[in-house]
Amino acid sequence: MDLRFEEEPDEEPDEPEPSQPDGARGTATGTVPSVGLPTRDWEYSTKVMTVTQLADGVTVVKVLHEAAADGWELASVLDGGEKRVILMRRPKRAARETRRVGFAPPKSG
Repeated sequence: MDLRFEEEPDEEPDEPEPSQPDGARGTATGTVPSVGLPTRDWEYSTKVMTVTQLADGVTVVKVLHEAAADGWELASVLDGGEKRVILMRRPKRAARETRRVGFAPPKSG
């Protein structure tokens, strides 16, 4: 059995790595920036409903439809004994995002 210690470096490559890929212009500096999704902070809203309202198939759809117009999405349904709590969330809006630019859709009615 071959014993290895952390102080021993791995084998070195036979060929030296090129400092620039073929056809590259300029120099590569620093680390590569992260392009993943930014971390999101959420704001939450709750709606208390009875078990009957939750089971009727109409009330929940109406509540979620109205909430979706404001950007809310269903996060969870929590058991509160005799009642249920609908937990909704939406991404927190930065101070500069509070004012939307453009025209609002026409209101029907």
